[in-house]
Amino acid sequence: MDPNLLYWKSEGQSFLSRMRIWLDLLDPTLLFASDAEIQKARTLLTSAEKSEKDASVLTLSLSSVHADSGAVLPLVFRPPALLTISAPLAVASFLPYNTIKPALFWQLLLQSYNAGFNYANRNSSSEQQGKQQSLNRLLLIGGTISYATCAGVLPQISINFLHLKSAPVLTFFRSIVPIPLSAALAYFSVLTVRSEEWEAGIQVFDSNGNPVGISKAAGEKAVRETALSRAALFGATAAVPNLFVFLLHRTRLFQRNSLLVAPLRHISIALVLGLMIPVSFSLFPQLGTIKKEKLEEELQAAADNGHLFYHRGL
Repeated sequence: MDPNLLYWKSEGQSFLSRMRIWLDLLDPTLLFASDAEIQKARTLLTSAEKSEKDASVLTLSLSSVHADSGAVLPLVFRPPALLTISAPLAVASFLPYNTIKPALFWQLLLQSYNAGFNYANRNSSSEQQGKQQSLNRLLLIGGTISYATCAGVLPQISINFLHLKSAPVLTFFRSIVPIPLSAALAYFSVLTVRSEEWEAGIQVFDSNGNPVGISKAAGEKAVRETALSRAALFGATAAVPNLFVFLLHRTRLFQRNSLLVAPLRHISIALVLGLMIPVSFSLFPQLGTIKKEKLEEELQAAADNGHLFYHRGL
């Protein structure tokens, strides 16, 4: 089992412990480490010798190295980069526009980045077994981005084509509809981009960390858990700022100074996204477990403790 996964097995089995770990791993300064420094940390982590900087070596490996392939993750798709890149995209995507084109542009950027992040941080264990990605997979990812982009601007399309002017109706389409829509699109993106995992299966491990085979049931469980965590991330990011703005509009200060609402909306979106990233990453273990009875028959005998482990991805 990969050293990253061994660490998650020993330290990341409770929500609070995962939160503590992710708060360290999401430090943006980790992005300044070069590939050479990351590879050196990886070498130290896998060697028998102990480094004087074990904690920093481990943090660098967990935040920058893919646990299945052992390869360094692309800079923009590492967990510490998620807030820095997605925050301005999310803020721009949730803004009310008068035309469709700017809404479409920002949705395209946001959905493209989300799809790229989901793909880069997937479980790639079946590919390590020789099952390579096909052109159909790339076309599916492109289709996912296109569909999510078009669906994301449906509220703006409805407002423009139906010529909606009523304040309550505009509030419904601009403040209420984006909440379930954002959660659903985030769920859909993970489900489709990583659908290969439940079609081909992912590697499962016994209690000693030894690989015992490929399981489609574990792949489906890993993808669904990640999709739920991402839906929680973007659903909350859409819901909390809208509720905050709604409450502000009811105060005298902001009724007299309505221009203050817009910057506070932007700040609250970025703030909620930043707070929700470690929470959503911690909802499910990185090294998950699947019960013996839910496994394929040929793998049940290997579940000596009643379950097997799998890498969930991110």
